[in-house]
Amino acid sequence: MSTKVLEFERPIVELEGKIKELKHLSGGSREMAQEIERLEEKARQLQKERFASLTPWEQVQLAKHPDRPYTLDYIGEITTDFMELRGDRAFADDPAIVGGLCRFDGRTVMIIGHQKGRNTKENLYRNFGMARPEGYRKAQRLMRLAEQFGHPILCFIDTAGAYPGLGAEERGQSEAIASSLELLARLTVPTISVVIGEGGSGGALAIGLTDRILMLEHAVYSVISPRGCASILWKDPEAEQTAAAQLKMTSHDLQSLGICDEIIPEAVGGAHRGLTSTAAALAEALRKHIDELCALDADALVAQRYEKYRRIGHLERE
Repeated sequence: MSTKVLEFERPIVELEGKIKELKHLSGGSREMAQEIERLEEKARQLQKERFASLTPWEQVQLAKHPDRPYTLDYIGEITTDFMELRGDRAFADDPAIVGGLCRFDGRTVMIIGHQKGRNTKENLYRNFGMARPEGYRKAQRLMRLAEQFGHPILCFIDTAGAYPGLGAEERGQSEAIASSLELLARLTVPTISVVIGEGGSGGALAIGLTDRILMLEHAVYSVISPRGCASILWKDPEAEQTAAAQLKMTSHDLQSLGICDEIIPEAVGGAHRGLTSTAAALAEALRKHIDELCALDADALVAQRYEKYRRIGHLERE
């Protein structure tokens, strides 16, 4: 059960609480068992209907849910033999980005992703998933290593944005992000990114310029956060709900705009309510896209990637 209840989840959680209480008091009664079964079906139906009609703002809240699975959770579910590789060989290691070699579906792949923490101590260590320049330079080092040995690259995106602190700016945050984009554009191995939670600004894009962009059903991806957008456009940070709708940042919005290549279904109620089933759907999607991309030679791969990003935002005059 989630430790945090979002407002739109409350009726479902309250009903689940009553079911749990009835199970405790039932004592094996047949009548009680029938009533519990009826309530469980009602809870499933209520949950299915509610999560099928979430507003953009509710999607944002769900994407940022503190119990949502993070990169290391998915690595543990869908891969084996993960060996984390640390450091950018220039300044330091950045725990906000994790990466390393592992086995997925019989292949050796390089996985790189943002990592948040589960509590205050972990979040301070991971910097709330907001990477510094050394994090992106570490990612670049791992991408080059993967290219050297011909391994596909999987990137898991989950960040509010790159860290905007003074130290990060002094060490070249914008250059590090730009260099990551340049490298991703010309890699000769298959690359796939998956937005598993929130994808914010250049901090997300730095590991997202890939051959395929996938999104979990309740993930969001945007050039700016709703709060930041509201502060700039309406001079009111409380206009977040309006901004969330205007930004077109949900998976279905981005698929309709030709940015997201596939939406991966989550467990009913969100990935935090069913890591195993969500991870299974993620693995199935990754398997399909890796097979398709590995069938292409290097020249075709780079050419297809170039065309993909040239098409985004293209308008034709009638």
